[in-house]
Amino acid sequence: MVAEDLTNAAEDFLKATFELERDEGRATTNGLAVRLGVSAPTVTVMAKKLDELQLVERTPYRGLTLTRRGRLVALEVVRHHRLLERYLVETLGMSLDEVHIEAERLEHVLSEELEQRIDEALGFPTHDPHGDPIPTRELELAEGLERSLASLEPGDQTTVTRVPDRDGELLRYLAELELLPGARVEVVLQAPFGGPVTVRSGGREHALARELAASIGVA
Repeated sequence: MVAEDLTNAAEDFLKATFELERDEGRATTNGLAVRLGVSAPTVTVMAKKLDELQLVERTPYRGLTLTRRGRLVALEVVRHHRLLERYLVETLGMSLDEVHIEAERLEHVLSEELEQRIDEALGFPTHDPHGDPIPTRELELAEGLERSLASLEPGDQTTVTRVPDRDGELLRYLAELELLPGARVEVVLQAPFGGPVTVRSGGREHALARELAASIGVA
């Protein structure tokens, strides 16, 4: 255990900071408020507490950055979350749109002993079912360069490797389009001026908003 006696809210805050730093380059007060579903003043209060614990650093007008210790705490929560998602899919047969919320509930109470047993039982997986990398037991995270569906050219064929994990309705939609990890897909058309990306999957063609296509990782 990297850090003890942190509340669930504090762990959620650190994980959200990690995710925003990864996705947007920085974690702002407003960004954290939206990600966590709380008010900006609530974010400010938590940020002050975690700054005092030397888990985050606050920079005026720039937002927050994780300290080394804060990053390790966040990675431990991420590891729990992604292992649980993989376990729920492979062992209990839950669908991708269900497991995120369940893993959110369980990630804070998973013991280190049970975490290790789940990891071993799953064969030490490297990625969760949405395609995101699972931090190692040493809390190292391999995040290589990844292409998105929006970056491909017409005629390119590839395999979906990652999809967004937070929106169950979106995941159900992608399942209907056969655009989940492991699916083969071909880019048919890239509309100009930021228009939709038309792809072929499961023998059918679908026009995807460019923003959605950009959120889908491919091999």
